[in-house]
Parts: sequence; structure tokens; C-alpha cells
Amino acid sequence: MQNYFNYFTEIEERFQRRRGSLLMLSPVDWALIATWQETGFPLEAVLRGIDATFDKYEARKGKARTRRINGLAYCAQEIMRSVEEMHEAATGARAPAKAQTEDSGFEATRIAQHLRTSAVAMRAEKIIEPLRPSAHETAQRLENLADEISAVPLEKFDSRAVEALEQNLLVLEDRLYTAATAAAPEALLVELRLQSTRELAAVRSRLQAAQIRQIEQQFLRRQLFATLHLPRLSLFYLTQF
Repeated sequence: MQNYFNYFTEIEERFQRRRGSLLMLSPVDWALIATWQETGFPLEAVLRGIDATFDKYEARKGKARTRRINGLAYCAQEIMRSVEEMHEAATGARAPAKAQTEDSGFEATRIAQHLRTSAVAMRAEKIIEPLRPSAHETAQRLENLADEISAVPLEKFDSRAVEALEQNLLVLEDRLYTAATAAAPEALLVELRLQSTRELAAVRSRLQAAQIRQIEQQFLRRQLFATLHLPRLSLFYLTQF
């Protein structure tokens, strides 16, 4: 897994460092990062694109530098160019993937705790009534997965096992998102879509139509889960617990 669990934080840190301030990334920025990750953009290519954007900005003079780089969307073109350059530079077929033996930082005990904590959140009273059946079903599945992980010998819980679990969690989250969309009040969904439109207005011209759709979907998922008090299941969110 290519820097999967550090993907978001490394991009955030590189952007903040190059900008020279701790500007908090917006929900649109996080959705854009998720789009790059899901699309398979190499982390190195994204970081190179960010650096290239700021290098060109810093080389400008006078009026050309009056507007600061206030979001990751400003880096999108350079990131795309970097991805294409890395793709063109690739030679031959990739070597067969090898299981990584080094410590990933995702020990079985921490992962099991993440799953059990998420299951508890799924059963909380603040989960809206129409969503409770799906939430409780997901909670039971998470508890089962936690039990399975706890029973796996340490030497067998390698990076491949973590990757397989992550894919399982993403499937569960997709199903939960579908249930949440069906259970959420219509007014809430309308408001979230309007919020997405407002957030994207300033950067829409910099993105392709497919990117905009993906960002909107990621934005809606992020905001809907937060509003309905649903935990995110991906192991990326392990650090929350």
C-alpha cells in the first residue's frame, strides 16, 4: 500500500509548509485529496505538484502575486502534470507486489479498538431513528471483524491483511452512506448540496467536470456522516481514537 494511511496528512503538511501558515484545509480540500487517493494519484506526484505550484508562484513578481494560494485546487493542474510525467517515466511492467514486513503502525490491538469504538458510536442514542437498523447491523459487523482480528496470530497480521480489512471497511461505509442518504431529511440533503455548490464556486473553473463530481460526492459524504454522528470506518481515521 503506497503511503495510503499517511496520504492525507502528508499532503496537508506539505501545503501548509509551502504556504508558510497553518491554514486549515477546507472540506473541499479534503474531498479533493480523497479524490486523488481514490483515483490512484501517487503521493509523490501530488507533493511534487504542490511544490511546482508554489515554485511558480514565488517566481512571479508584482501584481501576479497579489492573490495567495488559498486552497489545494490551485495546485490541481500542476499535480495532474506531475502524475502524467511519472506515468510517462515508468518503464516496463511493475514487479510483483511483496508483502511488507516493516511495522506499519497499525497494530491489531489498535485496529480492533478502532472497530469497537466505531461500533459503540453506531449504537448511540443520537443516531436518528430511520438509520438505526442499518447502523446497528454495521455495528455488529464491526464487532465481528474486531473479534476476528484479535484472534489472528501477530505474525500473520501483515500489510496485506490490513489492506484487505481496509477494503472491507470501505464496502461497509459505502453501504452505510447509502442508508444514511435514504434516512436523512430531505431538507438536510438540500442544504448540504447548496453548501457544496457554494464551497466549490471559487474553484470550479480550475477543475474538470469529473473532478467536480467526485469532489461533490466526497464533500457530501463527509458532511452527512458528521451531521448524522456517524463514524468514518476507514483505517485512515484510526488516529481519532
